[in-house]
Amino acid sequence: MPGFELFSDLERNEVNDVLQSGVLMRYGFDGMRNGHWKAKELEKQLEQQLQVKHAQLVSSGTAAVSVALASAGVGAGDEVIMPTFTFVASFEAIMMLGAVPVLVDIDNTLTLCPNKVKEAITPKTKVIMPVHMCGSMANLEALQDICKAHNLILIEDSSQATGATYKGKPLGSIGDLGCLSLDFVKIITAGEGGAVLTNNEDYYRHADHYSDHGHDHVGNDRGAETHPFLGYNFRISELHAAVGLAQLKRLDEFVSIQKKNYTIIREALSEVSEITFRTVPEGGVESYSFLSFFLPDSEIATKVSQTFNANGVDACWNYYNNSWHYIREWQHLKNIKSLYPISEEVKNGLNYLQSKTFEQSDHYISRNISCLIKLSWTEAEVEQRALKMVEAIKSNL
Repeated sequence: MPGFELFSDLERNEVNDVLQSGVLMRYGFDGMRNGHWKAKELEKQLEQQLQVKHAQLVSSGTAAVSVALASAGVGAGDEVIMPTFTFVASFEAIMMLGAVPVLVDIDNTLTLCPNKVKEAITPKTKVIMPVHMCGSMANLEALQDICKAHNLILIEDSSQATGATYKGKPLGSIGDLGCLSLDFVKIITAGEGGAVLTNNEDYYRHADHYSDHGHDHVGNDRGAETHPFLGYNFRISELHAAVGLAQLKRLDEFVSIQKKNYTIIREALSEVSEITFRTVPEGGVESYSFLSFFLPDSEIATKVSQTFNANGVDACWNYYNNSWHYIREWQHLKNIKSLYPISEEVKNGLNYLQSKTFEQSDHYISRNISCLIKLSWTEAEVEQRALKMVEAIKSNL
């Protein structure tokens, strides 16, 4: 990870097809295209590879979450349960629709804790949204059972775990809707882009229209299209779709490389008895894009992280004090610092963040180190890295 490490002629040829046609927009201009419809082709490939009936490409992973929520009818005053460990886009997308993000503890999967989810449900809850962080998944069976019991919608954010599976099904294909990111630092990249995945015909139609100003996309005359409802511009371009199309064809190759590198490092770290690894739910197979493990306490984790940095072991993070990915440093959310006015309903809905603590999440995140697994490493580089990591950890125990 990420796919940009291994750009090849495959990506360049797909992009050149678009440039030769001169049509950069995914809709219209039928006569100029010479049969090139990269976005449509990528959507079909996503449907086949990720085993869903429908894939709708959008401009980013954040847009995918926004469009998925809107497609499911989430709006003013609705509550969306999300994890304390994610990317800030999760609560941004929820709040953009006037809904309230309800942050819930993670467990040793580094994703939503089902027991804590049960405690957070209120009459306003509409969606449970697990985020499959760092290449692995939530306990989706438990979350599905909760959704069924309370008539809730399950939306998966698999932006950091493309290529992973749960009980034989690709992540993103299991919930009512799934969200995929194709940004520059994801497992496969389009430079910028994302996708909404679903087996629900209504949700797909909503996503298709909503992501393009509400256009109904009926017929070949774009000027004659109607607008059944309001929408926004979350379109992907043909250039981005072309890169994503080539990268998707290489997904299995990338996951295989990640697994090889991941396994070498994990086997080396397994010799250190004080280390425990994140829990992967039964039936789950990681994408191997990160190796995540726990140290005995937060003090040791901090020291190990510092030693990694001092010894050239890059791309390994302890997220406890990270402003992108963990609730502890999300002051702009806690204090609702926004350029545009936030409704009183949302403000009141976020009051809980002034006093609520997340001890269970702190217990796991403060002891966790997650290390990126790169595609471009040679086997010798991976083995040398593993040796440095073991030495650094042992020196701080």
